[in-house]
Amino acid sequence: MGNDNQINTSAATSTGHLPHSIVVLPFANMSADQENEYFCDGITEEIINALTRIPGLKVTSRTSSFYFKNRSLPVSEIAQQLKVSLVLEGSIRRAGEMMRITAQLIEANEDFHFWSETWDRKVENIFALQDEISLLIADKAREFLGHFEIQDQLVVPQTESYQAYEWFLKGRFHFRKWNPEDAKISVTCFEKALAVDPQHAESMLGLADALGFLATTGAADHQTSWTRAGQMIHAAMAINDQLPEAHYQLSNLLFFTKGDYNEALQAALQAHRLKPNYAEANQHLCFLYLIAGEIEKARPHLAQTATIDPLSQETQFFQALFAYMQHDFAQSLAILDKSLVHNPLNVPAHTLKCYCLLHLGRLEETVGYFDALPAGIVVEGDQKGIEALYYVFKKDYARARECLAALEQRAKAPDGFRENSFLLFLYALLQEPDQAFAWVAQEQALRSPFLLIHYCDVLVDPLKTDPRYETYRTQLYAVNTTTAPNRAGKKALLTETEANAYTQKLQAYLQSEKPYLDSQLSLKLLAQALELHPNQLSWLINEKMGGNFNQFINDYRIEQFKQLAQNPANAHLSILGLAYESGFNSKTVFNTYFKKAIGMTPKQWIQQESEK
Repeated sequence: MGNDNQINTSAATSTGHLPHSIVVLPFANMSADQENEYFCDGITEEIINALTRIPGLKVTSRTSSFYFKNRSLPVSEIAQQLKVSLVLEGSIRRAGEMMRITAQLIEANEDFHFWSETWDRKVENIFALQDEISLLIADKAREFLGHFEIQDQLVVPQTESYQAYEWFLKGRFHFRKWNPEDAKISVTCFEKALAVDPQHAESMLGLADALGFLATTGAADHQTSWTRAGQMIHAAMAINDQLPEAHYQLSNLLFFTKGDYNEALQAALQAHRLKPNYAEANQHLCFLYLIAGEIEKARPHLAQTATIDPLSQETQFFQALFAYMQHDFAQSLAILDKSLVHNPLNVPAHTLKCYCLLHLGRLEETVGYFDALPAGIVVEGDQKGIEALYYVFKKDYARARECLAALEQRAKAPDGFRENSFLLFLYALLQEPDQAFAWVAQEQALRSPFLLIHYCDVLVDPLKTDPRYETYRTQLYAVNTTTAPNRAGKKALLTETEANAYTQKLQAYLQSEKPYLDSQLSLKLLAQALELHPNQLSWLINEKMGGNFNQFINDYRIEQFKQLAQNPANAHLSILGLAYESGFNSKTVFNTYFKKAIGMTPKQWIQQESEK
């Protein structure tokens, strides 16, 4: 169907929408077989991942995008919640080995469709099609939003076997349901994918993710699952060490099984370097910096996460943790309450909420707090730990010490790690620094991840004036300060001499050939005519002419409209006819753009001109 003319986006930021931002909504399954939902979700996620590889484009993450799946909300409302300038929606119809994919871009501020396209292909060509779709979407988004560089290829084929890829999509579909039963199904799917293609790194990472989830939830043996997950992660990295997901999972593995803060941080930083818009990497870096007490280092990663994944439960939890670590307990509690409305089964959020209630003096609200929660999510160690903290804050130290003794005994059990985690808090609050640091030394020797998580907590504040505290903190969170990659600003894509020469060439071409009269004119076509790379032409128009491609071209079309409207020979043409003759092919775009550019409607302008 092709390209409609687009309007100036200069007002985008004034509406609260982020510049250079887009959300890809879940593609609708139009197939007769509803089992193809996994395929639609998979294609949506691959397009999100592809666009996320473009550094200059803010792409809403999968979690916040899929929040709107099967929800009938106006596009403008979705865009407002996510603060994006563009919305991509589409559908997939699959019949046997053939598929039809449709996609359309919607301008969020004015809420109108300005571009759409349809593809009919064989499913075996899925990787080439994903790359074609992603590149075209990126091109059209850049024409509308302004300059950012686009790689020549956004989707690299994962495997030569479509069958393996299909099993991978099924595995990821089930894993995204975030429950043990579906996670077990996903393990089977990933294993089948690897049986077809033993070198499919993405299936290895999917399997590792599922195994780690099952181990964490207690649905599978902890040691066995994490060991196998580690094998999968290292095998995937041996095949492709440029996968950001591999470094992210390696970071989790190093942190939770080795208690190695430095190596976990380095792996997370590498995941972020490979894909700066990777929501999970930003969330994990925020977590790692917060637990080390590095508030200012955590801040930009939290801000990035809030931009690309605002509706994620993980994002909201880290926002609450950030406020908590700054002693803003009221703000933290407000975020947690809002989050728990959407996900009342979030155990860490309940525990952090109890900490906030204690600090705010609302002690009685923690009594029996966990009794009201579903039995399946209650961790007994948390329940007993909160009870002990309640007595400390109530200054009933005798009862607090009774609870402490019970926790110390329970912590000796193989599964007593949660009870053990509360010992540091209680030793600190009960003014027993020697006991506290003896516990720290013990856990440090064991390389406990829970020591890393809790050492800088607000509940440990009474220890922070003790000289031993900073000594241990320096040891626990020691970071290898190897030289980071050069992050200097990007060079101009053209020298000043080249920019001036191509500016003159562009203006001369527009004057002589009038390519803007073609409603299908694109940045790529114009770049080909000028023998420039599209990235260079995009940069030239934005940096040297002060606008995006569509604004630049539509300015020429407006001037053409004015000339045609003032010519008596065109009196027989309607306003819309004149607009079409000027290169516009959408009434909505023409009227909207004209009013933004001229300050009045086309009809008002013609009336004004006739009165001169």
